[in-house]
Amino acid sequence: MSKRELGRSGIQVPVLTFGGNVFGWTVDQSASFSLLDALLDNNLNFIDTADVYSRWVDGNQGGESETIIGNWLKKTGKRDQIVLATKVGKPMGEGKVGLSPRYIKEAVEASLKRLQTDYIDLYQSHDDDADTPLAESLAAFDALIKEGKVRAIGASNYSAPRLAEALKVSKDNGLARYETLQPLYNLYDRKVYEETLEKVVTENGVGVINFYGLASGFLTGKYRTKADASKSKRGESVIERYLDDRGLKVLKGLDQVAEKHGVQPGQVALAWQIARPSITSPIVSATSLQQLNELAQAATLRLDDADIQTLNDASAWK
Repeated sequence: MSKRELGRSGIQVPVLTFGGNVFGWTVDQSASFSLLDALLDNNLNFIDTADVYSRWVDGNQGGESETIIGNWLKKTGKRDQIVLATKVGKPMGEGKVGLSPRYIKEAVEASLKRLQTDYIDLYQSHDDDADTPLAESLAAFDALIKEGKVRAIGASNYSAPRLAEALKVSKDNGLARYETLQPLYNLYDRKVYEETLEKVVTENGVGVINFYGLASGFLTGKYRTKADASKSKRGESVIERYLDDRGLKVLKGLDQVAEKHGVQPGQVALAWQIARPSITSPIVSATSLQQLNELAQAATLRLDDADIQTLNDASAWK
């Protein structure tokens, strides 16, 4: 499995990131342990989670994903074999939100406790916090790095101007900088990233670990008609967002390239992202070992120039 550096952090990761949002949501602890074991078997050792996962589920409070990962780490003793990323900033209860120095210090201790580890490889701002000066948030993150509790920091859901501003603040004040960006990006959702964010990350050597790499499952080819909405809990929302003329054109392009290589459309969709120079490691999730094994194959799928052109044309947004 080839490795890539997260920005300029020195941290090497595989070309696919596993999204831990499924742990404690659509996958219970036992199944999560099996998936985590299989990830290492497939050399996919980069796991991304967040403190807020999965607060949206009835009966959950947030922290469920981190807790499951922490229990697995305690059971297996394999902390040194994985690169672990989590996030701070989404609402976690009264007063527990944002990127104030006070809350960052509180939240990191809670995450470390749930994860049962003494350090986080990549600690990310889950949302921009316009109410807290960037210099204050970045100084708090810088202190965590100096204390050895965090190795590198990243940003999620930042606009291009705010990311550029944050990078400038870090440089001007001698503070740790965001080494990664976590934006929405896939074959369908191309415009915002390519039009605004890509220039900033490329010029500054920032790594990109994009989320919704499979467009909530649409790019697997699972949803092709309105009747397919019943195939999952999120089927209706997926079809409402992606099943249009452009979406069908994208699926047609994926089918064409997939047939050529004898693989699945979802594997092609991920391979297209991996082949884009500015992308470091797309985030993808699985809820079964079969899904995981299929996704792992995308990491070794090599698309030629003609394949890339076919997919670029099918998903063109300009």
